[in-house]
Amino acid sequence: MKKTLSIIALSIIGLGLVSCKKENQQAATGTEVADTTDSTAGATNLAPNSATAPVSAETAAAAPVSNQPLTSVALSESNFDFGNIKKGDKVEHVYEITNTGKNPLVISEVKPGCGCTAPDFTKDPILPGKKGKITLHFDSSSFDGNVQKYADVFANVDKAPIKLTFTANIQP
Repeated sequence: MKKTLSIIALSIIGLGLVSCKKENQQAATGTEVADTTDSTAGATNLAPNSATAPVSAETAAAAPVSNQPLTSVALSESNFDFGNIKKGDKVEHVYEITNTGKNPLVISEVKPGCGCTAPDFTKDPILPGKKGKITLHFDSSSFDGNVQKYADVFANVDKAPIKLTFTANIQP
């Protein structure tokens, strides 16, 4: 039984490493990843009945369950382009999130898609009409060419997770 659990745990860890390596290989070859998010400028309304990127079975299984009443949000943007940056640069971008609902917004977790991205976010409940921040920090040391990265934001909204993306062109 212990051997089986160990093998399963190592397999899961191995898949995570392969996934990150695959992203690194895509970045090294300059392959662009398709953008599945709405990159329109201005407010993106993520009210309970609006459409967002589909939730994969893997993400849904890992999604934290919130016992908070649902609310709705608007983002100042869901996609950001850093443009050209030098390899090794550490950059960050702040996404502003506004609680447009009637209940406090609670961000329970922000999960980046790769270890190259680290999140910071407003931990206190965001009252209706108030704004919070989600900051994504990106370390470009392991990449070359065009890259696209994302982070999933888990909160007490109907269509969680909310997907934030950014792109960059890493120059030597």
